[in-house]
Formats: sequence, structure tokens, C-alpha cells
Amino acid sequence: MRITNIQAIPLRIPDQNSDIADGIQDDIIVRVETDEGITGVGEADSMPLAVKGIVDAWSSWPHSRGLRDILVGQDPLNVEMCWEKMRVGTSWLGRNGVAQQAMAAVDLALWDIKGKALGKPVHELLGYKYRDKVRVYASTLFTEDPGEMTEVGQRYVAQGFTAAKFGWGPMGRSLAGDIKLVELARRAVGDDTALLIDAGCVFKARDAIQRVHAWSQFNPFWFEEALEGDDLDGFRQLARAAGDIRIATGEQESALFAFEKLITHGEVDVIQPDIARAGGFTECKRIANMAAQHKKLCVFHAWKSGILVAATLHMAAIVPDLPFAEYTVSESPLRKELVRSTVELKDGMATIPQGPGLGVELNMDIVRKYRVDA
Repeated sequence: MRITNIQAIPLRIPDQNSDIADGIQDDIIVRVETDEGITGVGEADSMPLAVKGIVDAWSSWPHSRGLRDILVGQDPLNVEMCWEKMRVGTSWLGRNGVAQQAMAAVDLALWDIKGKALGKPVHELLGYKYRDKVRVYASTLFTEDPGEMTEVGQRYVAQGFTAAKFGWGPMGRSLAGDIKLVELARRAVGDDTALLIDAGCVFKARDAIQRVHAWSQFNPFWFEEALEGDDLDGFRQLARAAGDIRIATGEQESALFAFEKLITHGEVDVIQPDIARAGGFTECKRIANMAAQHKKLCVFHAWKSGILVAATLHMAAIVPDLPFAEYTVSESPLRKELVRSTVELKDGMATIPQGPGLGVELNMDIVRKYRVDA
């Protein structure tokens, strides 16, 4: 089997609001085609046109090449070899940014092809399966309206979620305001639901330490994305001051070495690679293994379409120490309608996909409806 083509297809809903932190208002999906008629799909959580440029680019020289040019003619079943060829071919484009994010989309598609060719779900190809279903947390945003936040939190608890995350929005304007936000979130979900707080990188270390002390009365499971990702000294200060509240971060990062620095220098408790950013399954398995060696939690970030939901659940199947996985509840049609999937959600648990490959099928009507020609 040989790769014959790679398509990068940008999608965007017409009423996109770039002022809110909903990353599934647009998307970039990748289709890898083969000479045996098997096509794999993936996506990147990145700026769509930047990823498309890296996929489509011509080769400038051996370390500055487009991903299609690198991989056409290669064996898609030899996924790790393809990943290494992409790494070397894009090494002058940056090792912890959009090049790695573009590679992630292609890597997902290659594992999808391999699973389809062998008739096995991706998690069976990656390693041992520890579970058939996993606890998930409803992932949503803080809003300006206290009534809306209360309704949202109560709704997800009523739907069976036993964990919920609120993030971004008005967080960071004042200490008093941030205390009220977290208090409101806790009241909305009740004391029996795990509460996670995502600040959206709005703080410096001193301010984040103030918050973590003030929020201890509300017993959040973790405090996520308090600081900019490269503020390793700040994360170390925060982690040492946080008491029983776990410090989580990593969605900004894409490379193994960056996550290792967050653990060894930043001393964070939880790293959060995104499989659609951090090099796909191939790199994320390495990241998860590294976290396990350091006795840290690895909980994958996932705020994109059903492609990433399925990919995240496949990784959730093979990580032994996993409290839950992220499950975005965005109402975007790209989240809800882009793929057909066998994933089932019941009582706060999501099933691990069991079909060949990723276990998803693109809804081409939705692709055509939201495709952007660029």
C-alpha cells in the first residue's frame, strides 16, 4: 500500500465569533488517500490555513518540506517511519508549534488507515487496553450571566456527568470576581461533582497563587492553564503553593521535550497534551509514557470535532492512571455533526470506539457545507 495524496480541508461556520474561546468554530481536516482505496482522516487543533500551508507546501530543501511532498509514495502502515520523515522534513519550521500540529493531523489519518487495513481499532494497535469506557468531564466556558452558568452546570449534572470544567470567559478581571465565578460553578454542579477550573492563561504567578488559595474552599480538582506555557518558574512557584489543588497545563505545547520541562522544571501535577496538536498518537504515546515515568497524570486536552473525541478516547483506553477524559459540549455543528461515530455517552461515561481505525466516518454533507476554499 502506498500514499497517493493528502488533502487538507479548512472548515468554518459562517457566524464564527473569534472573541470567544470556542476552538471548534473552525477546523482543518486531513484526508490521506492510498492506492488501495483506503482513506484515513485526521484533524489539527491549530489555525486552519497555516496547517493547510504546511501540508500543501512545495519542498524548499531537505529540512523544509511540505507534508504531502514528504509522504506521497510512502507506506502508510509504517506510521512511525512516516512520522520520522515528517519530523526531519519540517525540522526548520519549528519543533513545538504549527508544524507539529500539522503532523498530528496526518498522524491521526495514518493510524486510521492502519486500523482500517488490519480491521482493528487504533487503541489495539497502540498497546494494552485498560478499559472499554472512561469517565468524562463536561467541558464548557464561564459566561457573564450567572443564571446561564447555573443552568448549564445543573443541566450537565442532570445528564449524568460526574465531572465538569468551566474555563476562560470573564476569568481574570478581579480577585473578587474570580472567587464568585468559582463559587457559582461549585453551587451549580454540587458538592458530589468534580469541578475543574481553566483560567485561559490570564495570570502571573503571584495572582494565580492568590486564586488557588481563595478557591481552596470550593475544592476544585485542578487549576488549569493559570500561566503562559513557557513560564516554568511561575508554574513551579504555583505548584508549591497550591496545596491539595492539582496544577494542570500543556494544551499550548506540541513536543515531548516541552511536556517534560513542565514536569521536571515547572513541577506541575497534570500535563494535558492535545492529540490534534502534539504530534498525533505517535508522539502522544511517548508523552503519556514519560508522564507515567515521572508519576504524573496525563489527561488529554480535547476541544475539537468528533475526530479528536474519538482519538482521545482511543488514548484513554491505553493510559493506566486516568481520572477522566475531556468531552467538549460545544454546540457548534462542526462538533456535533462533522462525523458519524459509535461513541456512546451514558451516566458520565463514554465508550471507547471499537470500529476499525478511529471508528468515525466523515459526514461529507457537512464538509461541503462548511468548506472554505483558500
